[in-house]
Amino acid sequence: MDKIYSVSEFIDAANELLAFEVWIEGEVSGFNISQNKWVFFDLKDKEGAKVGCFMGAWTLREAIEDGMKIRVRGVPKLYGKTGRFSITVQEIQLVGEGALHRAFELLKAKLEKEGLFAPERKRKLPRFPARLGLITSREAAAYTDFMRILNNRWSGLEINFFHTQVQGEEAAPQLVLAINYFNKEMPNLDVLVITRGGGGLDDLAAFNSEEVARAIFASKIPTLVGIGHERDETLSDYAADVRASTPSNAAERLTPDRAEILASLEHCVHLLEQEMEMKIKNAQNRVHDAGIIFERSLGERKRRLDAAKNNMIMLINRLIDKTTTRLDFMMRALKNLNPENILDRGFSIVFKNGKIIKDAGTVAPGDILNVKLSKGRVRSKVI
Repeated sequence: MDKIYSVSEFIDAANELLAFEVWIEGEVSGFNISQNKWVFFDLKDKEGAKVGCFMGAWTLREAIEDGMKIRVRGVPKLYGKTGRFSITVQEIQLVGEGALHRAFELLKAKLEKEGLFAPERKRKLPRFPARLGLITSREAAAYTDFMRILNNRWSGLEINFFHTQVQGEEAAPQLVLAINYFNKEMPNLDVLVITRGGGGLDDLAAFNSEEVARAIFASKIPTLVGIGHERDETLSDYAADVRASTPSNAAERLTPDRAEILASLEHCVHLLEQEMEMKIKNAQNRVHDAGIIFERSLGERKRRLDAAKNNMIMLINRLIDKTTTRLDFMMRALKNLNPENILDRGFSIVFKNGKIIKDAGTVAPGDILNVKLSKGRVRSKVI
């Protein structure tokens, strides 16, 4: 008789046979997250076949829902307590543009509700950045386009480059690693640039991943994201502080155009020259006006001084005339009072011993007197 297994032995033996990785593709049905820890769903196909799937919520990197076509990588397992057969899922890949687009919309709505895309939290880029971090693939055309436009427009920038994959399974973890590296090791960078060329939703999957969007949102360095062509939109674009439509546009938005700045400087110099010429002309006009006013003031002062001088001369002449008149009057008075002038009118002056005799009682008979006349003298004796 063949070996008889207990139930537990049978399940263990079955799981030994089932211990291999397998890829299964199908449509999601009965999607459910239990206690925010465990994810349960079924995969079914057109023939009605169905297989259960199980995974931890922390390993779910894609937003999925019922009706989406996906591909899972996992290990088949038979659970002893329930006897249920299911796939322990290790990885999920979305299949087809429809599934990718639906997952994009679901995750976008989730992150938008959390505020990762809020306009009020977005920061402006510096007008003239000096130091930047660049995250992309060195083999990508995006790197070449970005550097070419950047060097044509501006120069002298310090560019710190971090090479990453921009497509495939390793792209998202490497992008997160690069973002975190710059924030930890070079927090004083002016801008963090993340860029790659265009492609379909499958090609841009890394930039639509939740982990990359959250890393961009958490960056303390202002972020500029330029992904794909103008029509391409990714969750990384929405999470960034500034979004550029292409890698070339990212370089254009990051730096000013050297030619435009030079033209602007020339215009400013021209305006300054015009302003200086106007100020000099105004100053010259003010000096000229001040000179005229000064000359007028000097003329007025000269006229006033001349008038004062003339008035002074008139006053002096009047004083001289008045003084001359008084002197003439006094001279005439003195002349009239001169004793000798009195003698001309027939008077005489009598002297005794050289003294004028004013009183007859002062002389006695026999005294000798001298009498002065208008013309000559007479010697007489008192009788």
